[in-house]
Amino acid sequence: MAATPGEVAAGSQLREAQLQPLFGKPRKLSDFRGKPLLINVWASWCGPCRQEMGSLDRLARRYGEQFVVIGISTDDYPERARAFLQKSGTTFPNFIDHQLLLENMLGADRLPLTLLVDAQGRILSKHYGAREWDSPETVKLIGKAFQLKL
Repeated sequence: MAATPGEVAAGSQLREAQLQPLFGKPRKLSDFRGKPLLINVWASWCGPCRQEMGSLDRLARRYGEQFVVIGISTDDYPERARAFLQKSGTTFPNFIDHQLLLENMLGADRLPLTLLVDAQGRILSKHYGAREWDSPETVKLIGKAFQLKL
């Protein structure tokens, strides 16, 4: 049963969506096909989201050749999300979800939410709550899901 309106379940294909950047140019979700994708849904007011952002950035820097990391902010005010990203030094692409389209499609009824998506756009798994994304255990989980040697 879906937790949010229009939620795409694990094992299903993500629908197309326009992505509005916090920095950079607009993209489409399908622009990221061809490589495995880690999507992190967060908000600047969310303590656990802020806590895990550094480990996500380290993960993206270390394994960016093998899979892509993107963030989706659910902030109501884009300037707050931008300020947090600048202050934290986050370098991977981040987008803003103004109309709850992505929040609902991804199933973000609580934050943070991280999805592992295969190269064809199918959701492999959803992980709620903060993690240390560059820890050996989590890197092993990601490698297994994406069938990569990490």
